Amino acid sequence: MPPAHLYAIVANVEIKAMFLGGVAARYCDAGATAAWGVLIQDRGSESRPAFDWKEAGTALWIAKWELLLPVVAVVALFGGFATPVEAAAATAFCAFLVETMIYRDLKLTRDVPRVMAECGLLIGGVLLIQGVALGFTNYLVTSEITTHAAEWTTATIKSRWVFLLALNFFLLIVGCLMEIYVAIIVQAPILAPIGKAYGIDPIHLGIVFLANLELGYLTPPVGLNLILSSYRFKKPLAEVLRSVVPIVLVLAVGVLLITYIPWLTTMLPQWLGR
Repeated sequence: MPPAHLYAIVANVEIKAMFLGGVAARYCDAGATAAWGVLIQDRGSESRPAFDWKEAGTALWIAKWELLLPVVAVVALFGGFATPVEAAAATAFCAFLVETMIYRDLKLTRDVPRVMAECGLLIGGVLLIQGVALGFTNYLVTSEITTHAAEWTTATIKSRWVFLLALNFFLLIVGCLMEIYVAIIVQAPILAPIGKAYGIDPIHLGIVFLANLELGYLTPPVGLNLILSSYRFKKPLAEVLRSVVPIVLVLAVGVLLITYIPWLTTMLPQWLGR
């Protein structure tokens, strides 16, 4: 389940609006990253090969089946042909057909049972964590802790913009220390009423929430993606930490733009009739 989907369920926000609200935000981050890449490129290097349109076309053709998978999900969901759960199932089934019938990377009798068993163990662990987190969330709601938190915050912080800045710092720390699905289940029910008290659009709040958690995954010294990258690429963690600092700063600028320019996240849902 995508994080945006889970947030929409937990925070009682329309799923389609959440996905639409994230489009401009993703392009904002991608644009900031691309601009940084252009800025730091080594213009004096003569060993860089020129861009080859033919080679790019060949690569796109080879990857055509993988590139069609997001199209299946988007068309099924936004075309009104399926619910989010059904769209996810259709996409997974298409991936299954591609790997077993077209590429034949997975053998039906040997590889598919093994992959399904591994997926079951992974999903089971995630569901166990989410179940505990959901129980804790229900306790927070029934104990009216979320209501008290909203009252204390609005009494302490008068400005909506100061609240958003404080929210960014808080969620950045949460993203560093907590797995994103657990963070959504635990934190979203607390923060959604507070955002409503400040008059923040729920879609805007949701995208700010997710953007900060994703940035936290890359933020030293605890970001989970840093640890996984260090393990996967067999590089010292200290080297990985140093290498990501510039791009973290660039993405932080993107998060601030998303935070303080609300129409980046609200224009598409409004135009398409949220």
